[in-house]
Amino acid sequence: MKALRKTATAPGFTLAEIPVPEIRDNEVLIRVRRAGVCGTDVHIHDWDAWAQGRCHPPFTVGHEFAGDVAKVGSLVSDVTVGDRVTAEGHIVCGRCHLCRTGNSHICPNTKIIGVDRDGCFAEYIAMPATNVWHLADSVSYEVGGIHDPMGNAFHTALHGTNLPGKTVLITGCGPIGLFAVGICRAAGASRIVASDVNQTRLALARAMGAHDAVQPAAAEAAVRAATDGLGADVVLEMSGVPAAVHQALALVRVGGRVQVLGIPAKRMELDLATEIIFKGITIYGVVGRRMYETWIEMTQFLSSGQFDPRPVITHRFALERHAEAIAAIKSGEAGKVVFEIG
Repeated sequence: MKALRKTATAPGFTLAEIPVPEIRDNEVLIRVRRAGVCGTDVHIHDWDAWAQGRCHPPFTVGHEFAGDVAKVGSLVSDVTVGDRVTAEGHIVCGRCHLCRTGNSHICPNTKIIGVDRDGCFAEYIAMPATNVWHLADSVSYEVGGIHDPMGNAFHTALHGTNLPGKTVLITGCGPIGLFAVGICRAAGASRIVASDVNQTRLALARAMGAHDAVQPAAAEAAVRAATDGLGADVVLEMSGVPAAVHQALALVRVGGRVQVLGIPAKRMELDLATEIIFKGITIYGVVGRRMYETWIEMTQFLSSGQFDPRPVITHRFALERHAEAIAAIKSGEAGKVVFEIG
């Protein structure tokens, strides 16, 4: 089969022919149809400091996908050949304290496809049956293939926020931030302010339902105008940019909530007393998707018809055009990028 591989400890990917994966008794083999490309893949492609510290080539890249079940192991009873599926890409132990208390999304033994083991930028992938998620007939392979980043957005937007009637500020309109705009709109937020430095992404934020899509310098005025000066009820920090983190803490109202998904490239300083303690705010760090609460929420929102992620998808490529896909993401002029594999 064709597979996009990280073969060397240096920048770049290699499109190679490798054997179709063998599956264990508790696994399924999935024929990949669509696969999403994300910033993690760019880090691995560029072989930056994070990738050097985490990844061990050779391996197949990619962690967002959808396709058809081609084969099932002898112990699998709830997935059958021909099922249209996606899957949770974090493979957890199921036995640690966190897994057994409903927090498997932060299992310390997590292995991520396309990072710690072979991923989905290939014609086939082997996955544990427990990680497989069935797609409704109304959900396309393309939308199924971006459930991973959509799930990050659902987790960020919905966990603990009680959004109906709330004013929301979203700092950072990459694909996950853009999905979050649509989720907040569908969940009943009364006002959504989205900020980014990129005009293409601001246009996509408007398409996804942002009431105000502004440059960061204009975010404070937009939030103050929408809240009679009080500040946003909820802030979703999606960028990891230190200035945006500080702005999130400044523009959330006293007693409000900040959900932090963006990852700063290096350590940053906070004024703990002024920015957090004296404001009485709640900060929630977002890791992946809650298993499988977030997946249920995604399925319900998609079936309702009130949330449509498709405007975020702007570029589609064959695996052979992987260099163009990476370049599109790095250009800043793309929303979500998808590989069309089968």
